[in-house]
Amino acid sequence: MKMNLNTMEVLELANIKSAKKRILVSEKRAARNKSVRSKVKTAIKKVDAAIAANDKAAAQEALRAAVSELDKATKKGIYHKNTTARKVSRMTIAVNKLA
Repeated sequence: MKMNLNTMEVLELANIKSAKKRILVSEKRAARNKSVRSKVKTAIKKVDAAIAANDKAAAQEALRAAVSELDKATKKGIYHKNTTARKVSRMTIAVNKLA
């Protein structure tokens, strides 16, 4: 497990064992959530780039990948289902507008 200097300082401040564990667990979850959010953002940027390039085939393929990433993130509880629905809806409309 990788602990940075900041974690060590916080662990020294916490006196109760459960508090120390919560710090470690929350840091691990935050790292995982950050990774998943990053994947989603990258997938959405690929859709936007394909739309900007006016490439419908690439946009549809990128949209399929982005929807998959968003659904995975929603299943893990990182995004709310309505947030995912809104993002998917807006991307789908944008892709469908392409000639």
